[in-house]
Amino acid sequence: MLFFSANAVKVINGGWFPLAIGIAMFSLVTTWQQGRQLLAQRLRADAIDLKPFLDSVFLSPPVRVPGTAVFLNAETGVTPNALLHNLKHNKVLHETNLFVSVRHHEVPWIGFDKRVEVEPLGHDCWRVVLHFGFKNDPDVPEALKLLRSHGVQLNEMETSYFLSREIVLPRRGTGMMAWREKLFASMHRNAASVADFLNLPANRVVELGAKVEI
Repeated sequence: MLFFSANAVKVINGGWFPLAIGIAMFSLVTTWQQGRQLLAQRLRADAIDLKPFLDSVFLSPPVRVPGTAVFLNAETGVTPNALLHNLKHNKVLHETNLFVSVRHHEVPWIGFDKRVEVEPLGHDCWRVVLHFGFKNDPDVPEALKLLRSHGVQLNEMETSYFLSREIVLPRRGTGMMAWREKLFASMHRNAASVADFLNLPANRVVELGAKVEI
Protein backbone atom coordinates (compact mmCIF):
# COMPACT_ATOMS: atom_id res chain seq x y z
CA MET A 1 0.00 0.00 0.00
CA LEU A 2 2.89 2.39 0.77
CA PHE A 3 4.49 1.62 -2.59
CA PHE A 4 1.18 2.14 -4.43
CA SER A 5 0.45 5.38 -2.55
CA ALA A 6 3.89 6.76 -3.44
CA ASN A 7 3.21 6.13 -7.13
CA ALA A 8 -0.51 7.01 -7.19
CA VAL A 9 0.26 10.56 -8.29
CA LYS A 10 1.61 9.11 -11.55
CA VAL A 11 -1.67 7.39 -12.48
CA ILE A 12 -3.14 10.35 -14.33
CA ASN A 13 0.21 11.04 -16.05
CA GLY A 14 0.42 7.71 -17.88
CA GLY A 15 0.39 5.28 -14.97
CA TRP A 16 -3.13 4.24 -15.94
CA PHE A 17 -1.77 2.43 -19.00
CA PRO A 18 0.07 -0.45 -17.25
CA LEU A 19 -2.81 -0.68 -14.78
CA ALA A 20 -5.26 -1.08 -17.68
CA ILE A 21 -3.06 -3.77 -19.26
CA GLY A 22 -2.87 -5.63 -15.93
CA ILE A 23 -6.64 -5.50 -15.43
CA ALA A 24 -7.25 -6.70 -18.99
CA MET A 25 -4.82 -9.64 -18.63
CA PHE A 26 -6.28 -10.54 -15.23
CA SER A 27 -9.79 -10.54 -16.74
CA LEU A 28 -8.71 -12.80 -19.60
CA VAL A 29 -6.96 -15.31 -17.34
CA THR A 30 -9.77 -15.53 -14.78
CA THR A 31 -12.41 -15.75 -17.54
CA TRP A 32 -10.54 -18.63 -19.18
CA GLN A 33 -10.05 -20.45 -15.86
CA GLN A 34 -13.66 -20.11 -14.73
CA GLY A 35 -14.99 -20.90 -18.20
CA ARG A 36 -12.97 -24.12 -18.35
CA GLN A 37 -14.33 -25.11 -14.93
CA LEU A 38 -17.92 -24.46 -16.03
CA LEU A 39 -17.39 -26.40 -19.27
CA ALA A 40 -15.86 -29.35 -17.40
CA GLN A 41 -18.74 -29.37 -14.91
CA ARG A 42 -21.32 -29.38 -17.71
CA LEU A 43 -19.57 -32.18 -19.58
CA ARG A 44 -19.18 -34.18 -16.35
CA ALA A 45 -22.89 -33.79 -15.57
CA ASP A 46 -23.82 -35.29 -18.95
CA ALA A 47 -21.08 -37.94 -18.93
CA ILE A 48 -21.67 -41.68 -19.31
CA ASP A 49 -19.39 -44.27 -17.72
CA LEU A 50 -17.36 -45.98 -20.43
CA LYS A 51 -17.41 -49.62 -19.27
CA PRO A 52 -21.21 -49.93 -18.79
CA PHE A 53 -21.75 -48.08 -22.07
CA LEU A 54 -19.54 -50.51 -24.01
CA ASP A 55 -21.28 -53.47 -22.34
CA SER A 56 -24.64 -52.14 -23.54
CA VAL A 57 -23.30 -51.50 -27.06
CA PHE A 58 -22.04 -55.05 -27.47
CA LEU A 59 -25.39 -56.54 -26.49
CA SER A 60 -26.36 -55.67 -30.06
CA PRO A 61 -23.01 -54.79 -31.64
CA PRO A 62 -22.76 -52.41 -34.59
CA VAL A 63 -20.88 -53.18 -37.79
CA ARG A 64 -17.14 -53.49 -37.14
CA VAL A 65 -14.90 -51.91 -39.79
CA PRO A 66 -11.16 -52.57 -40.31
CA GLY A 67 -8.61 -50.37 -38.61
CA THR A 68 -7.98 -48.73 -35.26
CA ALA A 69 -9.85 -45.80 -33.72
CA VAL A 70 -8.08 -43.72 -31.08
CA PHE A 71 -10.53 -41.62 -29.05
CA LEU A 72 -8.79 -38.84 -27.13
CA ASN A 73 -10.56 -38.40 -23.82
CA ALA A 74 -9.86 -35.79 -21.14
CA GLU A 75 -11.64 -37.75 -18.39
CA THR A 76 -10.52 -41.33 -17.83
CA GLY A 77 -13.39 -43.80 -17.63
CA VAL A 78 -15.92 -41.51 -19.35
CA THR A 79 -17.43 -42.16 -22.76
CA PRO A 80 -16.00 -39.61 -25.23
CA ASN A 81 -18.51 -37.55 -27.17
CA ALA A 82 -16.70 -38.44 -30.39
CA LEU A 83 -17.60 -42.11 -29.85
CA LEU A 84 -21.25 -41.25 -29.21
CA HIS A 85 -21.46 -39.16 -32.39
CA ASN A 86 -19.62 -41.77 -34.44
CA LEU A 87 -22.07 -44.48 -33.38
CA LYS A 88 -25.07 -42.19 -33.81
CA HIS A 89 -24.25 -40.87 -37.28
CA ASN A 90 -21.95 -43.49 -38.87
CA LYS A 91 -23.36 -46.54 -37.01
CA VAL A 92 -20.03 -48.38 -37.13
CA LEU A 93 -17.26 -49.32 -34.73
CA HIS A 94 -13.65 -50.04 -35.60
CA GLU A 95 -12.10 -53.46 -35.01
CA THR A 96 -9.72 -51.98 -32.43
CA ASN A 97 -10.65 -49.06 -30.17
CA LEU A 98 -8.34 -47.18 -27.83
CA PHE A 99 -9.66 -44.66 -25.30
CA VAL A 100 -6.65 -42.51 -24.58
CA SER A 101 -6.19 -39.93 -21.82
CA VAL A 102 -3.06 -37.77 -21.58
CA ARG A 103 -1.70 -36.80 -18.18
CA HIS A 104 0.93 -34.09 -17.66
CA HIS A 105 2.93 -34.18 -14.45
CA GLU A 106 4.96 -31.63 -12.50
CA VAL A 107 8.20 -33.52 -13.02
CA PRO A 108 10.58 -32.81 -15.93
CA TRP A 109 10.86 -36.31 -17.41
CA ILE A 110 8.87 -39.53 -17.35
CA GLY A 111 10.64 -42.54 -18.85
CA PHE A 112 9.22 -44.93 -21.40
CA ASP A 113 8.89 -47.61 -18.69
CA LYS A 114 6.24 -45.44 -16.98
CA ARG A 115 4.76 -43.81 -20.06
CA VAL A 116 1.79 -46.14 -20.65
CA GLU A 117 -0.99 -47.61 -18.53
CA VAL A 118 -3.29 -50.10 -20.24
CA GLU A 119 -6.55 -51.67 -19.13
CA PRO A 120 -8.43 -54.13 -21.36
CA LEU A 121 -12.17 -53.49 -21.68
CA GLY A 122 -13.00 -56.51 -23.82
CA HIS A 123 -14.08 -56.76 -27.47
CA ASP A 124 -10.70 -55.38 -28.64
CA CYS A 125 -11.17 -52.16 -26.65
CA TRP A 126 -8.56 -50.72 -24.28
CA ARG A 127 -8.39 -47.83 -21.86
CA VAL A 128 -4.98 -46.14 -22.15
CA VAL A 129 -3.38 -43.43 -20.01
CA LEU A 130 -0.23 -41.70 -21.31
CA HIS A 131 2.06 -39.91 -18.85
CA PHE A 132 4.34 -37.03 -19.80
CA GLY A 133 6.62 -34.74 -17.83
CA PHE A 134 6.70 -31.04 -18.57
CA LYS A 135 9.91 -31.46 -20.62
CA ASN A 136 8.66 -34.51 -22.53
CA ASP A 137 7.38 -34.00 -26.05
CA PRO A 138 3.68 -35.07 -25.90
CA ASP A 139 3.84 -37.22 -29.03
CA VAL A 140 0.79 -39.51 -28.79
CA PRO A 141 1.42 -41.65 -31.94
CA GLU A 142 4.98 -42.34 -30.79
CA ALA A 143 3.82 -43.22 -27.26
CA LEU A 144 1.16 -45.60 -28.58
CA LYS A 145 3.88 -47.71 -30.21
CA LEU A 146 4.71 -48.88 -26.68
CA LEU A 147 1.41 -50.78 -26.67
CA ARG A 148 3.02 -53.54 -28.72
CA SER A 149 4.54 -54.90 -25.52
CA HIS A 150 0.97 -55.17 -24.15
CA GLY A 151 -0.28 -57.16 -27.13
CA VAL A 152 -1.89 -54.24 -29.00
CA GLN A 153 -0.65 -54.06 -32.57
CA LEU A 154 -1.20 -50.76 -34.41
CA ASN A 155 -0.85 -50.06 -38.11
CA GLU A 156 -0.14 -46.34 -38.49
CA MET A 157 -1.79 -46.16 -41.91
CA GLU A 158 -5.00 -47.75 -40.59
CA THR A 159 -5.26 -45.67 -37.41
CA SER A 160 -7.66 -42.72 -37.09
CA TYR A 161 -7.71 -40.22 -34.24
CA PHE A 162 -11.11 -38.98 -33.08
CA LEU A 163 -11.37 -35.72 -31.15
CA SER A 164 -14.37 -34.18 -29.41
CA ARG A 165 -14.76 -30.50 -30.24
CA GLU A 166 -17.11 -28.53 -28.00
CA ILE A 167 -18.82 -25.40 -29.34
CA VAL A 168 -19.56 -23.17 -26.35
CA LEU A 169 -22.92 -21.40 -26.29
CA PRO A 170 -23.34 -18.62 -23.70
CA ARG A 171 -26.58 -18.86 -21.72
CA ARG A 172 -28.12 -16.13 -19.62
CA GLY A 173 -28.80 -16.61 -15.95
CA THR A 174 -26.11 -19.21 -15.23
CA GLY A 175 -22.35 -19.37 -14.92
CA MET A 176 -20.53 -16.09 -15.50
CA MET A 177 -21.68 -12.64 -16.54
CA ALA A 178 -22.93 -12.47 -20.13
CA TRP A 179 -19.92 -10.55 -21.48
CA ARG A 180 -17.50 -13.00 -19.83
CA GLU A 181 -19.33 -16.01 -21.28
CA LYS A 182 -19.14 -14.46 -24.76
CA LEU A 183 -15.45 -13.71 -24.20
CA PHE A 184 -14.78 -17.31 -23.12
CA ALA A 185 -16.71 -18.68 -26.12
CA SER A 186 -14.51 -16.61 -28.42
CA MET A 187 -11.30 -17.66 -26.63
CA HIS A 188 -12.33 -21.32 -26.72
CA ARG A 189 -13.14 -21.11 -30.44
CA ASN A 190 -9.73 -19.59 -31.23
CA ALA A 191 -7.67 -21.77 -28.88
CA ALA A 192 -4.74 -23.75 -30.25
CA SER A 193 -5.55 -27.13 -31.75
CA VAL A 194 -5.21 -30.16 -29.47
CA ALA A 195 -4.16 -32.23 -32.51
CA ASP A 196 -1.11 -30.00 -33.06
CA PHE A 197 -0.16 -30.04 -29.39
CA LEU A 198 -0.29 -33.85 -29.24
CA ASN A 199 1.53 -34.25 -32.59
CA LEU A 200 -1.33 -36.11 -34.23
CA PRO A 201 -1.01 -36.68 -37.99
CA ALA A 202 -3.20 -34.07 -39.68
CA ASN A 203 -4.43 -36.43 -42.41
CA ARG A 204 -5.81 -38.96 -39.90
CA VAL A 205 -7.63 -36.69 -37.44
CA VAL A 206 -11.43 -36.59 -37.28
CA GLU A 207 -13.12 -33.92 -35.16
CA LEU A 208 -16.74 -34.39 -34.10
CA GLY A 209 -18.34 -31.38 -32.47
CA ALA A 210 -21.14 -30.81 -30.01
CA LYS A 211 -22.79 -27.64 -28.74
CA VAL A 212 -22.50 -27.09 -24.98
CA GLU A 213 -24.31 -24.36 -23.03
CA ILE A 214 -22.60 -22.85 -20.00
